[in-house]
Amino acid sequence: MPILISADELAARLSSGERTVVLDVRWTLAQPDGSEAFRAGHVPGAVYVDLDRELADHDVQGAGRHPLPGEAGLTAAMRRWGLRDGDTVVVTDDLGNQSAARAWWLLKHAGVADVRMLDGALAGWRAAGHPLETGETTPESGDATAHFGSMPVVDIDGAAGIPAEGVLLDSRAAERYRGEVEPIDPRAGHIPGAVSAPTAANLDADGRFRTPEELRERFAALGVHGDAPVAAYCGSGVTAAHQVAALAIAGIDAALFPGSWSQWSNDWARPVATGAEAGLTVK
Repeated sequence: MPILISADELAARLSSGERTVVLDVRWTLAQPDGSEAFRAGHVPGAVYVDLDRELADHDVQGAGRHPLPGEAGLTAAMRRWGLRDGDTVVVTDDLGNQSAARAWWLLKHAGVADVRMLDGALAGWRAAGHPLETGETTPESGDATAHFGSMPVVDIDGAAGIPAEGVLLDSRAAERYRGEVEPIDPRAGHIPGAVSAPTAANLDADGRFRTPEELRERFAALGVHGDAPVAAYCGSGVTAAHQVAALAIAGIDAALFPGSWSQWSNDWARPVATGAEAGLTVK
């Protein structure tokens, strides 16, 4: 199944009546509640997804700031969004898919076969001249059920072992990787042996994913070669899903470490590295 859909392709699907569920995952670290922005303008028919409440389970302790939801919780959310078995789902945001990728990854993990990201996200939709809709969207309840296991995952011990046999990509900004700043987690730095690969570099100047060839070159320069295992983490498992998606576009399978730096840095028995690793930090 394709990973991306263009604005024109999505508009054609919507105008034809071909069943398509559009999910708007408006979220940033600074503004986690994107509901007001959603109401001000979204792809017609899109349903707002609350990343903090629906794509995470904060009752889970010790697993980072955005622990994965359970199957029951995600099933309830999917049905609220109107998902039915066999639906084509398109996710978007206003951040180059860096938050929407969390929904892409979770739905793929839950067994939804056809999940795509709107390439260029909402900015790409606007640039293509397509209209926005305002207000709320209340879909009919769906009947889809989450069955986890379709995407590779590593836990904190698995993440610790990846650098010895493969590549562990740190998806945060390079200055956070180096330990120069840390706006939210208790310790600054990175998992020892991890390679700096800021997620924003997966996108071009228009906020669209780079071509598969460009992404393959990018990841090859970071040491991703052959069949060695690859995993990605970020601050709390949100933008690392974007890294997994970029790797998939490049034809590379990668695991997600959902707990990410928020879990690692809160475990004081875990070592922390700082600074840039020679030749492998990409800004």
